[in-house]
Amino acid sequence: MSGNERYGEPSAGPRLDPRLLEVLVCPLTKAILVYSPEKQELLSRKAALAYPIRNGVPLMTAEAARHLTDEEIDKL
Repeated sequence: MSGNERYGEPSAGPRLDPRLLEVLVCPLTKAILVYSPEKQELLSRKAALAYPIRNGVPLMTAEAARHLTDEEIDKL
């Protein structure tokens, strides 16, 4: 996976610092996360969860996350 795929395309609105993406992992599985700028989420394929980003701050708790659909997982 290239860096551009991991970080996604630029979007309007608050952006997540790319340096933060280098160190963040899924809190449940410790797997890398994929940034979705369109939805402002960090996606964990292994956990099948999407962690929301609010005002540039990722909410990295299972309670804040939503479950990914099978279709969303297949696209990762």
